Amino acid sequence: MRAVDTNVLVRLLVRDDVEQARVADEYIKSGAWVSLLVLLETVWVLSVRYERSASQLARTLDLLLDHESLVLQDAEVVRRASEALRAKPSVGLADLLILEHARQHGHTPMATFDRGFAKVDGTIRL
Repeated sequence: MRAVDTNVLVRLLVRDDVEQARVADEYIKSGAWVSLLVLLETVWVLSVRYERSASQLARTLDLLLDHESLVLQDAEVVRRASEALRAKPSVGLADLLILEHARQHGHTPMATFDRGFAKVDGTIRL
């Protein structure tokens, strides 16, 4: 399966360049894979450049998870991180993905110095 880079995923979501969005739509028609790194970078762009809130980012993750042509790496991890983002919007998606990935592999609790992150189930504050 082919993959997409961050700039392609952003064009698909934001659609602020009509021609690039059309080309991106055409490219993913037969399916495309989205790595966790691309997903994280996309969320960063959406939050910083496009000023999307945590709840908007969680909705975006849901759209991507349910997209008919896109396959997200570790989709179940992303789904759980999206749910956690809704519950704890002040915690960054990167931390939540790291935690859910560790949880998937049985490596919890996760130690952190971050007070906010330490309030998420599955973490301990050092």
